[in-house]
This record gives sequence, structure tokens and C-alpha cells, in this order.
Amino acid sequence: MTSVSRAARTAWRTGLHAVPTALGVVVLSFLLLQLAPGDAVDVLAGEAGSATAETMAEMRAHYGLDKPVGQRLVSYLADLAHGNLGFSPRYNMPVTQLIWDRLPGSLMLAGSALVLALIVGVALGVLMAAREGKATDRVLSVLSLIFYSVPAFWIGLMLIVLFSIKLGWLPSGGSQTIGSSATGIAAVLDQLRYMILPTVSLSLFYIAIYARLSRISMIEAKGQDYVRTARAKGLGETHILFRHVLRNALIPLTTVAGMHVGGMLGGSVVIETVYGWPGLGRLAYEAVMGRDFAVLLGILLFSSLLVIVANAVVDVLHGIIDPRVGGNDATK
Repeated sequence: MTSVSRAARTAWRTGLHAVPTALGVVVLSFLLLQLAPGDAVDVLAGEAGSATAETMAEMRAHYGLDKPVGQRLVSYLADLAHGNLGFSPRYNMPVTQLIWDRLPGSLMLAGSALVLALIVGVALGVLMAAREGKATDRVLSVLSLIFYSVPAFWIGLMLIVLFSIKLGWLPSGGSQTIGSSATGIAAVLDQLRYMILPTVSLSLFYIAIYARLSRISMIEAKGQDYVRTARAKGLGETHILFRHVLRNALIPLTTVAGMHVGGMLGGSVVIETVYGWPGLGRLAYEAVMGRDFAVLLGILLFSSLLVIVANAVVDVLHGIIDPRVGGNDATK
């Protein structure tokens, strides 16, 4: 089976699984959110300070918040079938527009953090496996354990203190210079400066995981029969390490990375809040504080779809890294 046919088969299988999965996420999330006290009208009335009971009743009727839970769920699913994610009382705009405005920021942050974590994590894992049991391996193992244990928000705050307050090298928050009229390359470079600290803060936890996983997978792969056969053929250690050992060690690594997409989107709530980054994570936090459940449901739906797509991409990558994976899957 060719790579194209495997990719098409994976896309078809993912599409079949995506609809019931996303529907289950929406229904379960909708019902759980009903257990939360208050709604968007309560928050808006509290901020206004002068809303009467009649005004609040009119607002609830306007946004459909006065209807029974079952009726609201059916109405929401009907709107969802037509591509309508609802309306945000707090932002006074469609939820779809809100999400599309914030989605690029989250994808940039999570994508850059994932790429950085994979590159640095695999590089450290290769170095640790190559120097197994020596001082380099032990030092890097301790460092990875530290980064794995320290909370992301604390790392973010310490990076701000060091690189923004003490050294003044990087901005402490935001996504671009306020009032900047830069365009083209200058605008891209300006945004990259603001991305460095959030990306590093979000990726350090996953760098530790990928480094330790790469180390374990490569040490295990080094003891396999095909590695001993390659040595018997006279192949060099560097060739064996990168051509045979690393390639097979990447299979469990890509599986775990696909599972971490959802974790990165969830972890970005903390990082985006610490750095004031305009993404879905910060929007979700604001939606929770404002009891804007329509926005929160839309974010949960988009996040679940992104995780499904990420796992489909991982399945395709497995077929590319090891064709036996795609071939076995095709025979089922």
C-alpha cells in the first residue's frame, strides 16, 4: 500500500471517528457546565452594578438562558449542525469569530513549542543514550527531571524576572509592540521576540519528557538483533545510531507527542495568562471567569478536533517511519 493510499485510509478512518467523538465532547461538556453556579448575565450585572431583576430576566430571555437545560442542548446541537457555535454575551459577537481571531495565536505558540520540544528533546535523548551511564547522561537526566517537576507558571515567572526585568533582553508579555507600524520582516521579527519566552516556558516540560523517552527507547533499541547484525556488517556506530536506532525510537516518541497536543492546548491557558498572549487558552480563562459557556464550549470543540487531527497525522508518520505499521494496519 502506498503512502498516499495509507494517508487517505487514515483520513477516512479519522473522519468516521471525529463526528461521534466531537459530539460526545460537546454533550458532556454542556451538561457539566450546567453544574457551575451563575451565568454570563450574573457576571454582566455584577460588573454593571445597576442591573435590575427585570433587566436580567430580559437579558436571559434574549440569550436563551431562561430555557430548560434539555431544550437549550437540543437548540445548541441544531445550531452546531449548521456551523453556528452560538453568540457570546460577554463579547457581544459570534463565538466562531472569537475563536478564529484567537486560533492563530494558539497554533503558533503550541506549534513552535512542540517543534522546539521535539528537536531539543530528541537531541538530548540521543546524547544521553550515546553517553549512557557517564557524567553527561547523569547530569542531563537530573536536569530533565527538574524541568519535568517544576510547574510551568513558575518557570514562566522566573524567565520574566531574568530576561525581562534583570537583563531587559525580551518583552515580558503581549504579542507585539504596542503602536508599532512595522511591516514585513520587521513585523515578523518583532512578534518572534514576544514568542520566545512563552514558547520556552511551554516547551521545557515536554523537552524533559521527550529527552527521557528518547533515551529509554534508544537504549532499548540498541540491544535489538538488527543492531547487532548491522555491527556485524561493519557499519559505523554513527550510521547505526541515526539510521537504525533513532528511526525505531521515534515511533513511541511520535505517539506520545500526538497525545500531548491536547495537553499543550490545556497548558497554554497558564502560559498565555502569564504572558498575556492572545490565544484560545487565555480566551478560555476569560470565558470561565465571565461564565461565558458558549465560548468555552466552542473552544472545547475546536480543541478536541485539533487533537483528533494530530493523532491522524501521527498515524501517517508511523507509516512513513516504519512501513510495516501502515501495512499491518491495512490488513486488518
